Amino acid sequence: MTAIHGDRVRLRPIGPADRPRVREILATPEVARWWGDPDHEADGLYDVEEGYSVYVIELGDVVVGLVQSAEELDPQYRHAGIDIAVHPGFHGRGVGTDAIRALARHLFEQGHHRLTIDPAASNETAIRVYTKVGFRPVGLMREYERGADGTWHDGLLMDLLAGELT
Repeated sequence: MTAIHGDRVRLRPIGPADRPRVREILATPEVARWWGDPDHEADGLYDVEEGYSVYVIELGDVVVGLVQSAEELDPQYRHAGIDIAVHPGFHGRGVGTDAIRALARHLFEQGHHRLTIDPAASNETAIRVYTKVGFRPVGLMREYERGADGTWHDGLLMDLLAGELT
């Protein structure tokens, strides 16, 4: 994996030295609300699996978030899914939009024709960011994920085709 450059951010492969900062980001209430237990979530980010990539998002010299992709490598269904977390101190600055756009461009250049993202249906902020990049709602996934409170919450499946990236 190599670094990916957006207009303002740089995505570089996550490494062991990033553990404290990534855990800090995942532990902020604004991120943990959507991602869940920071210890559980952080552990899996360092696993090496074919088709799974995790990058930290750098703005200047500061790690401000992380973005990951999971690729379906079967040629019949080839596509990739994306997920992102940005430290709340950097919300509203276009960081997430730039990071998603940069990773999407990279994945399309790698031969994917379609990308998916699946925010919580109630995460209006994330949905606005994804829509700005060109993602479109596909459908509501009822009781899609279990929240920290133990109840099930709906997810919104969104996708983006290569020619739709804005």
